[in-house]
Amino acid sequence: MHIPVLLDKVIEYLRPRPGKNFIDCTLGQAGHARAILEQTKPDGKVLGIDADFDSLKRLKEYKGLIIAHGNFKDLEKIVQKNNFKPINGILFDLGLSSWQIDESEKGFTFKKDEPLNMILNSSQEVNAQEILNTWPEESLIEIFQKYGEEKFSRRIVRQIVSYRRLSPIRTTFQLKEAIRRAVPISEKGRGRLNRVCARIFQSLRIVINDELENLKQALEQSLEIINPKARIVVISFHSLEDRIVKRFFKEKELQGKIKILTKKPLIADEIEMNLNPRSRSAKLRAAQKI
Repeated sequence: MHIPVLLDKVIEYLRPRPGKNFIDCTLGQAGHARAILEQTKPDGKVLGIDADFDSLKRLKEYKGLIIAHGNFKDLEKIVQKNNFKPINGILFDLGLSSWQIDESEKGFTFKKDEPLNMILNSSQEVNAQEILNTWPEESLIEIFQKYGEEKFSRRIVRQIVSYRRLSPIRTTFQLKEAIRRAVPISEKGRGRLNRVCARIFQSLRIVINDELENLKQALEQSLEIINPKARIVVISFHSLEDRIVKRFFKEKELQGKIKILTKKPLIADEIEMNLNPRSRSAKLRAAQKI
């Protein structure tokens, strides 16, 4: 079951009102979008964008929801194509949906044995298998250090290289086994090992889908297309994502273009964390265009 992360805070800071229009740049299973539409009845609209066409195919029509397949790095073009104006607020939820993790079989999770793919947009060509089996050792180390901030990166890559010499790494469990072999005995408690796996899998996904650069481009465009007084709300799940959002908001506030509404990132409370463990790493930042 998909539970939208930080939903109450999204509604509080996005401030949807009847007749207003909003963009959900990462539509997923439309949990946030539907909650926004409930507040914008009877004639408000949400433009929902997602790079994962397989995910969009599962969505049913919903009054006021305009579905667009694309990457939010092309935000301005998508808005123009759908003639979607005025825009009263934009939401970025940078996490994967429950369906993508649990059911898509694209290899996003280390908890199920699946083919290593990790491609969100089907038009892409480079997947996780190609990176793990063909990229040079130093390139893999750079990925895990830069995008996973993983202290065991070199040890993990040595195991990956050793593993692939015997047989290609094609599945999530094969990668997980290479990681397990690399992690020191003292760090092999279930929780610790899972956190290492999560960082390695996440770093691969970020590189494959160019997520950080796409986020930078989308944030710049979002400020150009929204109305004055409109709001931008971003939920991140990774320190590098959060850093990009924090720097962007600070820079634009110094330029007099926005007002930051959240001096510190907002996080889920204990109740939400217990109901939805995936909310534990979520951080929400919000700003208003001047």
